[in-house]
Order: sequence, then structure tokens, then C-alpha cells
Amino acid sequence: MPPAGRYRWVICSLLFFATTINYIDRQVVSLLGPTLSAEFGWSDLDYSHIIFNFTLAYAIGLLAVGPLIDRLGTKLGFALAIAFWSLAAIGHAVAHLYNGPAIPSIDISASTGFAFVSLVGTVAGFSLARFALALGEAGNFPASIKATAEWFPKKERALATGVFNSGTNVGALVAPLVVPWITLTWGWSWAFVITGALGFIWMAVWLLVYHPPREHPSLSKAELDYIESDPVESVQPIAWRRLLPHRQTWAFAAGKFLTDPIWWLYLYWVPDFLHKAHHIDLKGSALPIFVIYQIATIGSVAGGWLPARLMAQGWTLNRARKTAMLVPALCVLPIVFAPLVSSMWVAVLLIGLAAAAHQAWSANLFTFSSDMFPKRAVGSVVGIGGMGGAVGGMFIALAVGQILTATGGSYVIIFAMAGTAYLLAFGVIHLLVPTITPVSLDN
Repeated sequence: MPPAGRYRWVICSLLFFATTINYIDRQVVSLLGPTLSAEFGWSDLDYSHIIFNFTLAYAIGLLAVGPLIDRLGTKLGFALAIAFWSLAAIGHAVAHLYNGPAIPSIDISASTGFAFVSLVGTVAGFSLARFALALGEAGNFPASIKATAEWFPKKERALATGVFNSGTNVGALVAPLVVPWITLTWGWSWAFVITGALGFIWMAVWLLVYHPPREHPSLSKAELDYIESDPVESVQPIAWRRLLPHRQTWAFAAGKFLTDPIWWLYLYWVPDFLHKAHHIDLKGSALPIFVIYQIATIGSVAGGWLPARLMAQGWTLNRARKTAMLVPALCVLPIVFAPLVSSMWVAVLLIGLAAAAHQAWSANLFTFSSDMFPKRAVGSVVGIGGMGGAVGGMFIALAVGQILTATGGSYVIIFAMAGTAYLLAFGVIHLLVPTITPVSLDN
């Protein structure tokens, strides 16, 4: 059936802007990392604990947010999530005033293994702010993937996912252009206030515009028929205990566990890498970071386009999706040379290629879940996988801090981990799901 109407792309654009805001709010602290570290005397380990608390809360949030969105519905669930994380983002402006009790965290080192430590002062305050931010931001991707499953037939979901997922790159593009300017003009606290307020603007538009397809007053009958051209599915929510026995659930979770932390590595530590390796300050970091995420934006859309193109040429879903995941996994490999080159711009291009490959990988990994699971389970499956990615992010946040401390700030080991993670993830996914087939949850 040929497409009839384009209103579904309006919904996709809203998901794109939500994801953009999500990543603007998420990246502010990484851009201000060197500034805040200098003002408050943070070490690499202090900064890693602040990032650890974000990923810990993200994992906790995804335990509940996927099923919650499946039950509340996409409209209300997404609105509540963005309201919560926007308040938390603004709260960073006063995090340095925290005078409460110490916060427990975990330390990892070769000599002590796992050990509990206490975070105090500004480290504790920013850790609490990041914790709250992550609880709200955990709702973005489960809600967006669920909305995509509701508004797009399967043949278009990878492209729609690639489009809204490119908001991660645009957010990462906008932040280094805006945050330094706000900081240098009004101070770092206003960077958190102004960027955090964007979420409330989006929420107002979302509540006015979004309705389920069958209830939407602006959707034509022809486009509704196109959206619903796939076989009819039940809308009864699926409990997690019915999803966990399936290999497909664990394949998606393993892919997220192994590769999500690499994206967070780029997001939180690239400004520090540029500062340590090439002596780039807050103002000078804007252009190289802009270039990295501009390249990544191309990868996100290309990752959604490639499998659709291959299937249009007669490839099976399994062959097209696996190919669209293998190609990015190979394209990440050159990042191992980023800390070894003397030219800052060569390093930036290598990181940009890897970031683009991640986004292409991510668009297909997200769609991999909706390839196999019915719409009513997608939010929960993405929540499970996102929790796996957050757990991986917790480990890498602490590991990076320890590696930098032990090596005097060298990123060689860190980028070697980043370069090999995707091929390992692809191997695990293919082992668990040799052929992509729909999961039956009716029994």
C-alpha cells in the first residue's frame, strides 16, 4: 500500500525534538566538566562518580518506566517523564549548595576491587541532581519507540527511529554551541536553567498535538489504514516475567549493555579527552564537538535508510537488519587510533566516524526490538534493554575514572574498548537470534 498522508512524520518530529532536549540536558554537565572541576576541585574519580550516579538512576528508572508507559499510554507517560527531568535539569543550578548527608557510591580499582565510598559536598549535590535527571530521562526512548510502533508500519519504523534518534546528535550539536555562550555570558548555573526550561515548552506542544492514531482528529482515513496495514495486534500489556524467558529479549539487552556505554563515553568524556590530549578549553571545544555530532547525525539517518533500501531490493528482514548492524560495527574500529594521532582534527574525525557508526547501529538495534515483539511489549523490552545499557554505563563510568587515574590521563585503553565493543555485541546477538522472527506472547 503506498503512503497516504504524512501526519505520522509530525509525530516523528516531536519525538526528534524531545530526544534533542534530552541530550542537551544530558550533555551540559560534560561540557562544563573542566569548568566545574576547576571551580570545585573535582578529580577524575569525583567526576566519574557523578556520571555513575546518572547511569545508576537510569538503570533504576528503566525498571519501571517501560511498563509504566505501556500502562499510562504514550501521551501521558511521556509528558510526565519530560516534566520530571526538566525540573531535575534546572535543579543542577543549585546543586553546589547541597549540605545534606554523605551519599554512598562504589569505587572500582585493581587493588581493592569493589569498595563503598562516601560522596560529600558538591560531588554529592551534583550526584543527586544527575540521579534525578536520569530517572526522568529514562522515559524518553521507551516512549519514543512505543510511539513509533503505534504510528508507523514495520517497513518504516527503522527510518522513523533513525530520524528521531538523530535528535541525540542534534542535542549534542546544539549544546556545545549554546552552553559555552550562556556560561561565559551569565554563568554556568544559567546554562542548566535555560536548557532545562526547554522541556516544558515541548510538553505543552505534545499535550496539544499527540493522540493515538485512531483518536487523532488530523489523521486521514487513508493514512490510518496505511499505519495499520500490519496484522492486528492485541493491546493487553505484557508483564516482564513473560519477556525474560525469550532469547530475543536477552539479545537486545546484551546489545545495549555492550554498546550504550560507548555512546555515553563519547558524550561525557570527549570534552575531557580534547582538554587533556589537545589542550582545548570550554570555548575552543565547541567546533570540534559540533563536527563530531554533525557526522553522527548522518550516521543516524543512514542507519535507518540502509535496511529499508536493502529490503526494497528484495533482501529478507533478517539479512537486511543484520547487515545494517554489521557495517557500523566495522566502522567503529578506527577509533582505536584516536588517542595515538597528534592532530586534533584527525582525532575528531575518527571519533566522529565512530559516533556516526554508533547511531547507525543504535537505530537498527532499537528497531530490532520492534521487529520481534508486538507493540504492546515494545516499551517494556526497550526498558529492559535500556536498563542493561545503563548497567554497562555504570561500570564504564567508574572504569574510565580508574584508568585515567592509573595511566596519567591516557585514553588508549579506553578507545580500544570502544572500538571492539560492537563486533562483540553483534556476535552475541547473532548467537542468540540467528534468524529474526516474531515472538509469540499469546500462550
